[in-house]
Amino acid sequence: MKRQICLLISLIMILITAAPVHGRSNKGGSAPGGFDFYVLAMSWSPDFCAGNGGKDSEQCGPGRNPGFVLHGLWPQYHKGFPQNCSSVPFPSQLKQEFPGLFPNDRLYTHEWRRHGTCSGLAPREYLSLAQKLKQTAPIPLRYRHLREPVRTTAAAFKKEFKMVNANLLDNGMAVFCSGSGRFLKEVFLCYNRQGKPSSCSPEILSKSARSCRQPDFLIRPGPLTKAAR
Repeated sequence: MKRQICLLISLIMILITAAPVHGRSNKGGSAPGGFDFYVLAMSWSPDFCAGNGGKDSEQCGPGRNPGFVLHGLWPQYHKGFPQNCSSVPFPSQLKQEFPGLFPNDRLYTHEWRRHGTCSGLAPREYLSLAQKLKQTAPIPLRYRHLREPVRTTAAAFKKEFKMVNANLLDNGMAVFCSGSGRFLKEVFLCYNRQGKPSSCSPEILSKSARSCRQPDFLIRPGPLTKAAR
């Protein structure tokens, strides 16, 4: 009897050790649909184009993408995120159904493989949700065609977004910077699994604070003017 109890305890310990720790893995192989919330990642295109991304003529050519562009719609855990959850292929014809959703064609397939496969949605449903959230994202008007550089703080920047969407939660947005906190790089807007505004995780908010660690940051203007560097 004692031996049977020991064997049972050993089996339980093996199962606990082998089980994945939900929310702590950034590795592939997670079950599609098994996540906590979404991040809509909106990149500030002038910052991308001011660096090595400037070689991307599709995104950074004259007159292209002067403001925020969709980086991706990413399923998240409260800690970490799933990726590469299945081998379901991306139908290339969907690019024609959702033109201009991403700033370049390569992102359609890349974002589906890495993030979309973890949503539990079919490719068309995933792009449809991404398009809906992108179109309804609370982007202040002046950042749609910014002509002059703007210096601001993270708190003031978030307040501008809140003013155009009262449903945006206080912790529902995270700002990320480049250049050791000197320039605006990207904005994360957080949504629940049904696509409604929700709070970002403490992990994301902490990373945001470390990213934009300077007292303020510069928002580079679009390509219609000389970019501040």
